[in-house]
Amino acid sequence: MPSDNGPDAPSVSLRQRVLSPYTLLSLAVAVAFLYFLAVRFDLDWEQTWSNIKALDPMLYALGLLLYYLSFVFRGLRWRILSRSAGIEEIADSRTPSVWRYSQLIVIGWFVNSVAWLRLGDAYRAYALSDEARTGFSWSLGTIFGERIMDMIAVFVLIVVGALAFSLTADFSGTVYLVGAAFAMALALLAVLAVMRGYGPRLARFLPDRLEGAYRRFHEGAVGSFGELRVPFVLSFVGWILEVGRLYFVVQALDFDVPLALILIAALGHALLSTVPTPGGVGAVEPGVTGLLVLGMARHDAVSVALVDRSITYLSIIIIGGLVFLAWNLTRSRRRDKRVADSA
Repeated sequence: MPSDNGPDAPSVSLRQRVLSPYTLLSLAVAVAFLYFLAVRFDLDWEQTWSNIKALDPMLYALGLLLYYLSFVFRGLRWRILSRSAGIEEIADSRTPSVWRYSQLIVIGWFVNSVAWLRLGDAYRAYALSDEARTGFSWSLGTIFGERIMDMIAVFVLIVVGALAFSLTADFSGTVYLVGAAFAMALALLAVLAVMRGYGPRLARFLPDRLEGAYRRFHEGAVGSFGELRVPFVLSFVGWILEVGRLYFVVQALDFDVPLALILIAALGHALLSTVPTPGGVGAVEPGVTGLLVLGMARHDAVSVALVDRSITYLSIIIIGGLVFLAWNLTRSRRRDKRVADSA
């Protein structure tokens, strides 16, 4: 786990893990697992491929645009949470812009897409600590606060979608998804409640170094909730844009799918992506397909899932990889300039 002693040490360890041969091998294994799942089931692959070839590129581009627009709203939210947690008092430099926060989130999602165990949140916590000199633990705390808001928004929207879907179809297929969202939201809220009520007292039982790291994490996480209304609105906007992404993917393939089911599948994608394989590969694809089958033929559902993953997985590897590379090059130049100025 990266420490708060300085950004360089966590940079080395995290970057090595992201770009290591082991990570690339892990990605290959995950793709092989996905291929196994694909050939395991009896699907009409000819029809699936025919659907994909008939894709409307303009509608697909709209879905892609909405997906990346969601990062801007998430970046704005993270900046507000950071300011609520006191970044202006603890940062050694100017608070990063909304654009920079959005870039760091894209970098985090890229890291999640190429590394096991969802290292993306740790990497963007390091990246923020490098940008603003806030400390790794504090930055990670703000991300924890962000995740709690995300989970609450996802749960509320899934419940709305499930109730709407139940008006015209069998509700039982979505019960497990609603239950999973509720359990995850409740668990995160319980952790936050314990932190607010007992965190500082429990931290006294930790070794000095861990106690200091926890206290900074606590400040970032609990302090993030100083302003609630705007961040929660931005959370819902971000996830509604994700629903819009899947909606335009469905429209690009010219399928007729209930809007409620699109909402459920898009947010189910979010829950399934927490599986700690690179990008949730091997869990998201069959999971989203299984949800879409509630309202369409299996080979059509596979078409939607694959095209959607070209946005949420392949495009993140390409675009996120470029942003990741650009950020590291900029950071290296900045570090070299500091060394030259101090010489």
